[in-house]
Amino acid sequence: MTSSLLQNLLHITNFRNPFLRAAVPSVAAAFALQTAVAVPSILTQSERFYDASGAATFLAVSALSLYLPSLRARAAATLVGLPKPALPSILSVVGGAGGGFHWRQIALTAAVVFWSVRLGTYLFQRVLQQGHDSRFSEIRVSPGKFAGAFVGQATWVSLCLAPVLAINAAPIASLAAVPFGVTDLLGLALFAGGFAFEITADRQKGRWLQGRKEKLHDELFLTGGLFARSQYPNYFGECTLWTGIATAAAGVLVTRPVQAGLGLSGGLPGKILALAVSYISPAFVSLLLLKVTGVPLSEKKYDAKYGDRKDYQEWKRNTPKFFPKLW
Repeated sequence: MTSSLLQNLLHITNFRNPFLRAAVPSVAAAFALQTAVAVPSILTQSERFYDASGAATFLAVSALSLYLPSLRARAAATLVGLPKPALPSILSVVGGAGGGFHWRQIALTAAVVFWSVRLGTYLFQRVLQQGHDSRFSEIRVSPGKFAGAFVGQATWVSLCLAPVLAINAAPIASLAAVPFGVTDLLGLALFAGGFAFEITADRQKGRWLQGRKEKLHDELFLTGGLFARSQYPNYFGECTLWTGIATAAAGVLVTRPVQAGLGLSGGLPGKILALAVSYISPAFVSLLLLKVTGVPLSEKKYDAKYGDRKDYQEWKRNTPKFFPKLW
């Protein structure tokens, strides 16, 4: 039953364009997984598994996009009665057209995996410790609004993964034809730096919260460490790491071999499309964190609590909201 369903799905989404062959089933999987978690969450009015499901969806969709060409090859072999080819191992990176994966596909997919496991674990532990997530205090009692949160999360996954889906959709031979370059190095460095920045900020905040809980200090709001350089250093790290993934992908997607491999013109329109597919990821994350959910919700909460305090107002005046000050 499952095998037949998979074959039908692969057949329906077997578009001529390689990117659509990867993107459509991957996006469909993101929305299907979020729906599967949304239904029981809405019925029980519980947000406990919201963040964990987001991380799991990132993992599942990333892995699916990486293995889709192999799954299609196995499905095609089944239809004509041939033995199924073995699924390639991520440990055997192949740079040519003979099979396996290209190192860029492994690197960007692994970056998403590391990030999603770390963030999902951190957020799940936080909601377990606190017993609730204040973001959902009002919307979890409204089925429509709560469902919208899961739709938003599926959209978040789909848009963030757009550059990774494009790289995983590209033929291995086309990726191998592009030598290691500046954008590879810059993109991976931005990801590593942003990832480290976000982890450090989260750990500093976690230690500060634990210290306040244990009455080791009486500070009402965090102004030390990275939070002395940026009001939201974790959000800066988040946007930076996705910019890194986008940069690494864009530098390859605009090249002539990969443009041809993805069925694009290779001219200006094709390159603009490649850049749009890549940078829609950090653009959407930045919009979400700075204008929709992250900063606006946090600022509203803290302004209501501490807005009349001079030390809080001084920290807000002297600390950049997003980009960290260097001195």
